[in-house]
Amino acid sequence: MNESLASASRTLIAGGLVAYPTEAVFGFGCVPWEHEAVTRLLSIKERSWEKGLPLIAASIDQIEPLIILPKGKMREEILNSWPGPFTWILQAKTDNLPWISGGRDTFAVRITDHPIAKELCTQVGAPLVSTSANRAGKPPLRRAHEVRREFQTELDDIVDGKVGDLAEPTTIKDGRTGQTLRGS
Repeated sequence: MNESLASASRTLIAGGLVAYPTEAVFGFGCVPWEHEAVTRLLSIKERSWEKGLPLIAASIDQIEPLIILPKGKMREEILNSWPGPFTWILQAKTDNLPWISGGRDTFAVRITDHPIAKELCTQVGAPLVSTSANRAGKPPLRRAHEVRREFQTELDDIVDGKVGDLAEPTTIKDGRTGQTLRGS
């Protein structure tokens, strides 16, 4: 693991806020149960907690304690889409993270296929909040130097690296109905 990833992993474990490349854009991330870090993230993005925040994980094992996977064909579709650029809205097992769920009984979750984002989740040993690196209403940033220019003083660490090949943010689907909420 390179030093940039090691540093960011330590920062996340300590309750910090980092930016890192994902499948389509740079993301802001923190450990979901670090309420202070989540509050900082929402403030930087100028985003209401009621919108909720997506989670990424390195494996299904990291998110299974938080969500209930549906049965049957919907379960197969979800599991076959991961790892990859599909975020699913799934039933929550717990209601003790309202700042992540937006007060709803669901979480938005994705098993990431981006090597840097995946390695961060692996090193931290937990899912991460992962939302686009931008202020509300502004375009998401795709390069580390753009994130540094805009957010250097507000973040604890920025991981260098390239975003994936996706031109648009990941597809979001409802895991209870199969309805596509964003993307194709």
